[in-house]
Amino acid sequence: MRYEPITPEILKKLQAAVGPKNVTTDPDKMQPYSHDEVTDPAYHHMPEAVVFAETAEQVAAVVQLANDYHFPVVPRGAGTGLACGAVPIYGGIVLSLEKMNRILEINEDALYAVVEPGVRTSDLQDAAEAKGLFYAGDPCSGDSCFIGGNIATNAGGNRAVKYGTTRHQVYDVEIVNPTGRIVQLGARLQKQSTGYCLEQLVIGSEGTLGIITKATVKLLPKPKYALDLLAVFDSPEQAIGAVGAILKQGIVPTCVEYMDNITIRSVEKYLHEKLQGSDSGNYLIVEVEGIHDDDLDDKAVALDELCTQHGASSVLVADHNKIWQARKAFAEAVRAESLIVSKEDVVVPVDQEPLLLAEILRLAGKYGLITRIASHAGDGNIHLNILKPDDTPYEDWARRVEQNQQELYAFIYAHGGRLSGEHGIGFKRKHLMEEFTNPDELAMMKAIKKALDPNNILNPGKIFDIE
Repeated sequence: MRYEPITPEILKKLQAAVGPKNVTTDPDKMQPYSHDEVTDPAYHHMPEAVVFAETAEQVAAVVQLANDYHFPVVPRGAGTGLACGAVPIYGGIVLSLEKMNRILEINEDALYAVVEPGVRTSDLQDAAEAKGLFYAGDPCSGDSCFIGGNIATNAGGNRAVKYGTTRHQVYDVEIVNPTGRIVQLGARLQKQSTGYCLEQLVIGSEGTLGIITKATVKLLPKPKYALDLLAVFDSPEQAIGAVGAILKQGIVPTCVEYMDNITIRSVEKYLHEKLQGSDSGNYLIVEVEGIHDDDLDDKAVALDELCTQHGASSVLVADHNKIWQARKAFAEAVRAESLIVSKEDVVVPVDQEPLLLAEILRLAGKYGLITRIASHAGDGNIHLNILKPDDTPYEDWARRVEQNQQELYAFIYAHGGRLSGEHGIGFKRKHLMEEFTNPDELAMMKAIKKALDPNNILNPGKIFDIE
């Protein structure tokens, strides 16, 4: 892909569009924008400039310039992605939305919020809670990720079992489209059948079809009764095997999360805190809500009995803050062990999850891989982290990871699964997307990209390549 360089003329026009203080070419200031949370330097690429937008009009002006001068624009939120989706692989500019960080409205009566893309997910959750309300989106990186990035990647998280992913929390989005026009997509409606569902097309498109500048998201009344159960199993097979039974019970849990024993001990070491059952146990964390105390107690008893029947050595009511601190520390604990990690984000139908876990463990043994595994088990999404040992040459480790991927993804697609459950494709999984996606399906995606972004300006080289 060939693009024009960022010349002094273009820099002056960018400064005129967003203000001189919002454009930098200082290498030290740009370095953090050369990567996301993927710490492997092989995936890092420096931009030619970083531009900070403060309004939708500024975003539109930048995108119009990009079309006029043919340089790439890479939208960026908090940089917490795990698929290199915000990495400027063709240079050009990184367009940061971090200064567009206002919660514009929280409507307690109509149960919605209007937010800019740079609002931290946890800040929206806190603002809703202060009004006695609840924003259901809950990525594990919620303390640092932005709503705009959540929407761009259709972030999942812990509560997807009951409440769905980010796309299920969004009424409408305001975007700057690839030719630089400000467009509102969707509406604050419970249903509508009025042409193509364009807001849902943009959600999950990873910044390739539009730059989100505002969103209206759904709020709910805050659940009054909730508890967390920790079921400890002697084997991974028992733990994952219980998930289907829980979902068939008729109790819709908020979360069903899995952590294997070696991951529990990794988190334990990272937190410097002893965790229950860490000597040999594998975790299922089940959060459930009720309409009153007796309802919650009945659900807890039923889940206790069910987990015990499926081999749990103990089932107990967990401390909410402590157990979720442990679950959400997974990524940081892995990073503390190794900065070079292959982070797989695979997903299969829930009934196929036990087979997938068994295959993951088999392949890890076959290729001599060090793994750390956690899972949004209630929706079939397994996070497989493959660590590079310090004493292993990078080329040898990468070769074995690639061999593992070939077998793993062939298995996943044969069992109705896909490459990514919530992290997205980005740049890192692009070659796998091309290899494993149905050619006709891929052709339709490429046709949409070409039609909406004829100059291939927005986040080029992500998800797939355009010939």
